[in-house]
Amino acid sequence: IPDPSTWNLNPDASYVYYCANETVHGVEFDFVPDVKGAVLVCDMSSNFLSKPVDVSKFGVIFAGAQKNVGCAGVTVVIVREDLLGFALKECPVVLDYKTQAANSSLYNTPPCYSIYIMGLVLEWIKNNGGAAAMDKHSLIKSRMIYDIIDKSNGFYACPVERKSRSRMNVPFRIGSVKGDEALEKKFLEKAVELNMISLKGHR
Repeated sequence: IPDPSTWNLNPDASYVYYCANETVHGVEFDFVPDVKGAVLVCDMSSNFLSKPVDVSKFGVIFAGAQKNVGCAGVTVVIVREDLLGFALKECPVVLDYKTQAANSSLYNTPPCYSIYIMGLVLEWIKNNGGAAAMDKHSLIKSRMIYDIIDKSNGFYACPVERKSRSRMNVPFRIGSVKGDEALEKKFLEKAVELNMISLKGHR
C-alpha cells in the first residue's frame, strides 16, 4: 500500500473507493484513509467484522457475506442516509440503496437461507467476544504462519511488505520469491493428504 503522503486524490471527486483487504495478493489496510472530506466508500467483503470499525468515517460500506460472515447470496450494505437517492438512471431498481432502505431490504424476495446462515455467524461472533476478539484471533493465526515464513531462511517467501500484510489470507511462494513450481506442486499434494484443501489460491 503506497504511503498516503504520495496519494494524488482528486479534490472534486464525488467519492473515494478502496478495498480494505485484497485477497488475491494478500494486502490489507491497517488504517482508514484520510480522504480530505470526500465520501469514503469501502469494500470490506473479506475482512468484515474481523476487527472493530468506526462506521462514522464512511459514506458506504459493503461486504459480500460469502467472504467472512456467511454463504453466498447476501451482501451487507451500510449507507449514510444523506447519500440515498443519488442512483444513476441506469441503476436497476433492486440495486438502488434508497429503494432498499425504503422497503426494509424487502423490495424483492430476500435470500432467506443466506440471511439465516449469516445470522448464525453473527450470533457466533457476538458470543465469542465480538469484533475485538475476532481481531485478536486473526492476528494470532496469521502471525503463526508469517513467523514460519519469515524464519524459513527463504524457503517460504511472502511477497507482501510487512506493514501491508493481510490478517485474513496469507500468500506465499515456496523455494524463492518467484516460486519453484515442482516444490509447490509437491506441497499442495501433501497438503491434500493432510486434508488441507484449496491452498493454491488465485494464481
